[in-house]
Amino acid sequence: MDSVLIVSAGGKAQSALVQLLRPSGYAVSASVQSGADARRLLLGGDFDLVLINTPLSDEFGHELAVGAATGTGAGVLLIVRGEQADEVSARVEDCGVFVIPKPVSRQMFYQSLKLVAATRRRMLGLKSENVRLRQKIEEIRLVDRAKCALIRYLGMTEPQAHRYIEKQAMDLRLTRREISERILKTYES
Repeated sequence: MDSVLIVSAGGKAQSALVQLLRPSGYAVSASVQSGADARRLLLGGDFDLVLINTPLSDEFGHELAVGAATGTGAGVLLIVRGEQADEVSARVEDCGVFVIPKPVSRQMFYQSLKLVAATRRRMLGLKSENVRLRQKIEEIRLVDRAKCALIRYLGMTEPQAHRYIEKQAMDLRLTRREISERILKTYES
């Protein structure tokens, strides 16, 4: 079940949002009334969704929405008055914040939740792909440094150094990264 942080100045609005969220499979983990309290919770907690009903007791809420969208992996839904929706949306949409105009219909709310969840899943998938590619690049750099060490200290050619690392990895049943780390430890320390 996904965890939700609700930020809303009014108690009635908070309870209405909780009622809307129940059937959709979200668990309300925390509910606060100010942007400052929400920021403290965002620093310490991991939320799947941040739901902000503007205006808040200490600020409007769009800065909080942008901060939550850029600083966490949470999906952010910002609920604003209908006449302000376009203006606020123009400010925050580039950061990945979804804006819903008030009054909020049940159908629009659920569609927005689904859209935020789908976008968040896609973003997390891209993030994990990014991490995997960064690790691969780091491994390639490490192997290249090990090849350079073999070329420099043992007078091997690049194909010989490459073959040596590959053969050692197969013979010792280690990864190329581990073999490269051993080579660098031997020759660069």
